[in-house]
Amino acid sequence: MSGIQFNPTQLMKTLSTLLLAVLFVLPAQAQDSGDDVGSETITKVGTTAAQFLKLGVGARAIGMGGSFAAEANDLSALYWNPAGLSKIRGGALQLSTTQYLADITYSHAAVGFGLGSMGTMAASILFLDSGDMEVRTINEPEGTGERFNKQDLALQVSYARALTDRFSIGTTIKYIREKIWHSSATATAFDIGILFTTPYEDLRLAASMSNFGPKMQMSGRDIIFSVDPAQNQEGNVEVVNTEYLLDRFPLPLAFRVGLAWDAVTTADHRVLVTVDTATPNDNSQYVNSGAEYSFRNLLSLRAGYRNQFERDGEQGLTWGAGLNMRVDRTTRASFDYAYADFGRLEQTHWYTFNLTF
Repeated sequence: MSGIQFNPTQLMKTLSTLLLAVLFVLPAQAQDSGDDVGSETITKVGTTAAQFLKLGVGARAIGMGGSFAAEANDLSALYWNPAGLSKIRGGALQLSTTQYLADITYSHAAVGFGLGSMGTMAASILFLDSGDMEVRTINEPEGTGERFNKQDLALQVSYARALTDRFSIGTTIKYIREKIWHSSATATAFDIGILFTTPYEDLRLAASMSNFGPKMQMSGRDIIFSVDPAQNQEGNVEVVNTEYLLDRFPLPLAFRVGLAWDAVTTADHRVLVTVDTATPNDNSQYVNSGAEYSFRNLLSLRAGYRNQFERDGEQGLTWGAGLNMRVDRTTRASFDYAYADFGRLEQTHWYTFNLTF
């Protein structure tokens, strides 16, 4: 009996061609995003909730300009592209932190386990803390004596699996919470990503979508107040409890397409070049690019540039370094550092510790 024959190699070549087309078309369009009205441009900057979900994860990725979708092969893949978790064999632990702008502490912790042919499972937590700040009002601009803070949290569970020796897929489910003083907002969202090693071996392509979920709305006792609906009338209900009607804001949805190329691969040296294009729902399109030089899988030097073509952006040059050491026959530990320039907002320093076993 005759039938249609399925050619996986041809399918992969077609997919790689399409992804490459998208990869190079998006940067050209990045300069034309936004709705022009007269001589001004209307953007959606500042119109999404949970902005901490846009900060990035891992000093290695940050040092390479945040262009990590196609190279993600450690636990930071939970953020950049969950399909990359399929490269993890055995167990892995990652701890990362940075003193972000305005003395904000931003930390990430993740753990993952390879399940053999069943794939890879991982879980992580993202946590942002503004530190304590003075409560100030119109009547008491110097402070009321009370203090408040802003804390953001994301709990993530991911699963990835290699469907073939060249193609992997992964997904993440996350619980998100934003908290400001006594008010908070929560949501559940998910990410999805794919990773494809082309027939050219040294070239990898990836695509991912992050933070797909419902809108968030703040609620809590900070927005509740009491009012007399008819102050000039006697005998009515003098106090009515009510609350401010707050808007609902979408999550910072982003679509990434990435490329990673091993430009040089020898026994002692490796040069990796990466580029990502990102399309967010609250800003113009932008491009991240980076490179990494590794010596004997021991010492790495990195550099990159973030958010190229973004309108009115302050992000730019990044660089970093890493040290990868063998602890014993099955255990390795690595330490990574990254510097990220924020223009007029100065800079941030990122630190990450990885353990594989």
